[in-house]
Order: sequence, then C-alpha cells, then structure tokens
Amino acid sequence: MRNLKLIIRYDGTDFFGWQTQPGRRTVQETVEKAIAEITREPRVRLNCSGRTDSGVHAVGQVANVYTASKLSCAVLLKAINAKLPEDVGVREVTEAPQSFCANKDAVRKMYRYVVQDGRLQDPFLRKYAWFVRQHLNAEAMARASRCLVGRHDFRCFETEWPNRLTSVRTITHLSVNRFGECIWIDVEANGFLYNMVRAIAGSLVQVGRGFWPETQIADVLHAMDRRLAGPTAPPEGLFLMRVTYPESGADRPAPGETDASRS
Repeated sequence: MRNLKLIIRYDGTDFFGWQTQPGRRTVQETVEKAIAEITREPRVRLNCSGRTDSGVHAVGQVANVYTASKLSCAVLLKAINAKLPEDVGVREVTEAPQSFCANKDAVRKMYRYVVQDGRLQDPFLRKYAWFVRQHLNAEAMARASRCLVGRHDFRCFETEWPNRLTSVRTITHLSVNRFGECIWIDVEANGFLYNMVRAIAGSLVQVGRGFWPETQIADVLHAMDRRLAGPTAPPEGLFLMRVTYPESGADRPAPGETDASRS
C-alpha cells in the first residue's frame, strides 16, 4: 500500500465542515468519493491535519490516504480533480513515507482571519470575510495582539473548555495588517483549541472598535475566563492557509499541543 499526501483547497460555504456526517455534504466525503471513483477501491479513508467547521475555508489543508493504486501522482492529481465539484480541489499529490500522518506529524498550522470594515459591505466578500460596519483601528489591534505570541494557556479563547488534554499552546507568529478595506489576522501555532482563532479575532475587533483598551487582551489572557473574551467571530472569515511538517522526527511537537481542528 502506498501512502499519499494531498494538499487540498476548498470554499467551505456549502460544506458542513470537513468531517463526514450522515446526511450532510462534507469535504472529507466529497474527496473520498472522488478518489474511490478513480482507484476503484471499496473503502477510501482520508486523514486530515485538522477538521474545519461549517463555513470555514482552506487554502492548504493536508491529508494522507493509503491506496493500492498503481497510478502515478500526476495522473491521480488530474483524475481526482476531474471528479470533484467546483468548490473543492486538490493542489498536490505526492508520495509520503508509510509512517506519515497528516494530523499527528503536523508541527505548525497557520490560519488567516479576514475582516472587512467600513460603512458598506462588499457583496463579493460576504462569504469570505466578517463584515464590521465601522472603521477599525488595525494598528491598535496589532499592538494588542503582541501579548499572545509565545506559550500560554489559551483557555480564555476556547469554546466549551475543557475539551482537550491541555489548553496550553504556542503561538509562533501573529500579525494584524490592513489591505485596503480588509484586515488580515494571521495566526500560526503548534496547535489550536476549538474556535481559538475566531475568539482571538472577535476580541481584537473589540479593540479595533475602541470598545476595549489595548491592554485588555493581556488581561483576558491572564484571567483564563472565556466569558471575559470577545465574541466568536463568524466562520466565513476563517481560512486554513498552510500546515508545516518537520524535516525529521526530532521536530515533533509535544503531546497534547498539536490539535488544530475547528479553529
């Protein structure tokens, strides 16, 4: 059996998230069916880097699948895409070691949250950004976010805590930048809690609106109380941008800190 690594992108608008659910249209089931049509195998099982929720998008989701197919990666890439609907596509298909696991081997993931602000909503962005009907101070949001970089207990930004072994995660990069009428909040970490990125985005928007002082983000982090953080931002602004894997097993993350699903 071969182990193949797939990089997948999808518009999450019309999907009920990644994970297969009875009676629901999901990314996992859609891609698995396309692969099965090509390989003619009775059971195809994709293992992804982390589940995404309904309405969340991906530019660089990673999954692996075992197959007995003799088709080359190039042929599989073309054939699988020919079977997929227009809102999902496979960017790459490559050979992976037998031991490769898209979920357990991930050392970092990067998410981008997009906010459109101002008086008028852009109809072309309505499925891909959270519209906030006032001008936001992106510079203040950037300054307020700096305290989140590093290793912290992020339970204040987790929905339904506790639902993981530990709520300690390490954010290696966090930036807030304005691009015209949009603000990009980029967060890269060794793992994410449930709705963590969306809760961070909702909290930073409170600062951008002028509702909170910049120092309140640090206060919320230290209080470790979800009730003190901002609202959970809607799913349509969230994109899984990339997943990073180690060059060697020595770079594997600590147990319990790697689950980046449903962020």
